[in-house]
Amino acid sequence: MNRRHFLTMGMGLLSSSALLKTAQALESTPVPTAPTIVPAKPSNGGAYTLPSLPYAENALNPVISSETMSYHYGKHHQAYVNKLNELVVGTPFADMPLDMVVAATAKDSQHKAIFNNAAQTWNHNFYWQSLKPNGGGEPPAALKAKLESSFGSVEAAKKALADAAMTQFGSGWAWLVADGDKLKVVQTSNADVPFTNGLKPLLTIDVWEHAYYIDYRNKRADYVNALLDKLINWEFALKNLG
Repeated sequence: MNRRHFLTMGMGLLSSSALLKTAQALESTPVPTAPTIVPAKPSNGGAYTLPSLPYAENALNPVISSETMSYHYGKHHQAYVNKLNELVVGTPFADMPLDMVVAATAKDSQHKAIFNNAAQTWNHNFYWQSLKPNGGGEPPAALKAKLESSFGSVEAAKKALADAAMTQFGSGWAWLVADGDKLKVVQTSNADVPFTNGLKPLLTIDVWEHAYYIDYRNKRADYVNALLDKLINWEFALKNLG
């Protein structure tokens, strides 16, 4: 089934102009190849679900506490999933994979709420995989070579990520992305995602305050540096690089 067919199923639910805009967005926006924790939607349809964490809820202690995980994953992430399910009822988006919902609504002001909740669901799925217990350290050789080619050194790449995370004004994300053959670091605000602008996400750091405030209060830099040194999942980035 192609992308346009997904949309025409809901012809009676949205105006023709809104459907046309959404169809055009789907056809012109790249869908990411980076994996999420589990399929974003059950293979037999149904509601979007909160994916299981790829580790125990206390596995990131002491960098990220069990209390933070309980709120961040169990309440904030779950709330985005719940709200998305409410918003897509009776729309063509209800039967779409999560990444396609993000792509279709990214530049559509009529569906901003759907985009925000779909993108935040996707972003958090990706964030949890960007971390791992006993992470950090030396990247795999293939990724190390790409980091050195793009940034000069692994330390320079980590500094670029740290600077992006620390200087992001307000809520948002710092990302390591692939832009063609080049790796770069970008910031996004609020729920925005790099793949709607043609960039391939490799890993991300969440700098919304709920990601760190219980453990670090207003010391975002301490959270970012600890995450890069002890939790960042370079293997996940390499897997996404392909």
